[in-house]
Amino acid sequence: MPGNGAYVFTEPGDYEASVRDEKIELVVTGGRPFRAAVTKWELGQLQLLRSREDQASVAFVGLRADSVFVTFPTHFAPPPVWGGQELRPGDIVFHGLGERMHQRTAGCSEKGFVALKPERLAFWSHTLADAELLPPPSARIVRPSASATKRLLSLHSTACRLAEESPDTIAHPEVTRALEQELIRALVNCLSLNAPSQIRPLGTRRAAVMLRFEEALAAHPDQPLHIPELCMAIAVSERTLRACCAEFVGMSPGRYLRLRRLKLVRTALLGPDATATGVARTAQRYGFGEPGRFASLYHAVYGEAPSATLRLRRHPGRRT
Repeated sequence: MPGNGAYVFTEPGDYEASVRDEKIELVVTGGRPFRAAVTKWELGQLQLLRSREDQASVAFVGLRADSVFVTFPTHFAPPPVWGGQELRPGDIVFHGLGERMHQRTAGCSEKGFVALKPERLAFWSHTLADAELLPPPSARIVRPSASATKRLLSLHSTACRLAEESPDTIAHPEVTRALEQELIRALVNCLSLNAPSQIRPLGTRRAAVMLRFEEALAAHPDQPLHIPELCMAIAVSERTLRACCAEFVGMSPGRYLRLRRLKLVRTALLGPDATATGVARTAQRYGFGEPGRFASLYHAVYGEAPSATLRLRRHPGRRT
């Protein structure tokens, strides 16, 4: 698993494995080769991360339960949708501990993360703002003043740029301490109770349906599932599941299932036994019976034929 530094990934599975503070189930929805860049750095009490993705995707994200996460989109077109809500410039997401949620993008995107222990957030908010900040029960979107948001994003960008271009500089104790203190102050300013001009909760009844949906899929990772049996397993009507999927992942449940199965095929084709198994048998294993139709679906998502994937050599993460 990569440590501090900047990395480039060309496989969704390697990208997922690189982010240790999250559990990510990523489904790409674009039609070209995948590419993601990740910058990560431990800055004293803070953990910083910036990720860039070059194509549209849907991610089901599970955060660590022992840290407070604050996330924010920094570049996007069109706006991303997190937890069923479209984010606007200046929005910051203040997460609950161990939260799970869906994030989707319709194009190239970049997002930033700051994480720290709950007791450190409580200490610094009491010290700097005379109020104890605690992680919310469920995620909420906060919208601080433009100046407060700009300060946080600028400091985060500076730290990530140093990590990418001058790691020796950011590793210097004096630089680390100065950046850490300024970032903590900026974070508290954005989250303190009198700072946000707007707060929007993310937790909804439909979010609970989507969590049960993902749990049902995780319970049968290698089995082609059908919508009626899924609806029965999570105790919702097909109409409700379709409405929830449209809101949270931007597509029908059938298409989402198909994209997940295509991802399983790709992972298998990149595995050590793929050459012996072959494309056709691998596709059949994950419920794709017609070779021509399967190849067309696969190319539409990954921008290459499944036979081309089979010939690839894996490079799990390349440091930039």
